[in-house]
Amino acid sequence: MAAPRTPRLAITLGDPAGIGPEVILKALADPTVSQGCEITVVGSQAWLSQTYADLRHLALSAQGSNDLGSGTLADPQQLSTLEVTPSRQTQFKPGHANVVSGDASFTYLDQAIAGALAGAFDGIVTGPIAKAWWQAAGHNYAGQTELLAERSGVKRFGMLFVAESPHTQWTLRTLLATTHIPLAQVPQVLSPELLSVKLELLLACLQQDFGLATPRIAIAGLNPHSGEQGQLGQEEREWLIPWLEQQRIQYPQAYLEGPVPPDTLWVKPGLAWYGPGPAKSPQAHDAYLALYHDQGLIPTKLLAFDRAVNTTLGLPFIRTSPDHGTAFDIAGKGIADATSLKAAIALAAKLARQRIQLTDKIG
Repeated sequence: MAAPRTPRLAITLGDPAGIGPEVILKALADPTVSQGCEITVVGSQAWLSQTYADLRHLALSAQGSNDLGSGTLADPQQLSTLEVTPSRQTQFKPGHANVVSGDASFTYLDQAIAGALAGAFDGIVTGPIAKAWWQAAGHNYAGQTELLAERSGVKRFGMLFVAESPHTQWTLRTLLATTHIPLAQVPQVLSPELLSVKLELLLACLQQDFGLATPRIAIAGLNPHSGEQGQLGQEEREWLIPWLEQQRIQYPQAYLEGPVPPDTLWVKPGLAWYGPGPAKSPQAHDAYLALYHDQGLIPTKLLAFDRAVNTTLGLPFIRTSPDHGTAFDIAGKGIADATSLKAAIALAAKLARQRIQLTDKIG
């Protein structure tokens, strides 16, 4: 049997005024990052070259030497790039985002999606964008995930955060039931139907993409102490517990625990992340279903801020993203950390390879 083909990944530049261009050049300077995958940067090679020149000059001025060390920055001329011309043309400036940079970041992603849907890419790694500047440029999306879903014709999708502990190699997986909505809207948006969609997506991902035939999933409660039998909120008693009982019947191959009180949900992941290792942490779950944005992302970022990867479930192609923003305050200063982007590329390549193998097996 022939070996599966190499995954093809697109990396979008993100907002060009942010740290996206810098972390891309830093990540791709590491030769291990592109091993086993073909990478195309979607954006502006001219801006990558300008970023490269500015960062080299900054390093030379700081060091008083022309020795930048081995592999500090990838040479843009050696990278595969898909040149994208935004509708608004101007020169970008690190740390100074505006309507133009926001429009550019939207256009980069839009072109990457078109390429993925056309079969040119197996996955997209998205650079960080500023949602406010998307809005200012007339692109009314809550974030990149929503654009990816709309362009792909997908109604059922989810935001999963994945990180591997450097201490124990245990993998943290956190799915958000709701994402970019005000906290006051969470109780109104949450429903058995919504959670059923999210759980189905999560189970399919764990089984197909991560090879976990009998996954263990912890589902968070909404209220303090999961409602304290109705004393601190009615949602658990009225519909969350009955819903969970039905899901246990529907998915007998999975172990579903919950609703777990939110203040204790993250104790086991913390122990598994820092503790004696996954072999001695049998109580840690394979995934955690959080009911709203901060309930899932505060602990995830506390444990794995520079390692967590955002991946979108339900798309016809792989999408991952580093778990950090544009960091306009440090853009152009040469101090941005590429660790999360490297992890995003590695996960995208791994998941794309798994999908290619499944497709070849079915075919």
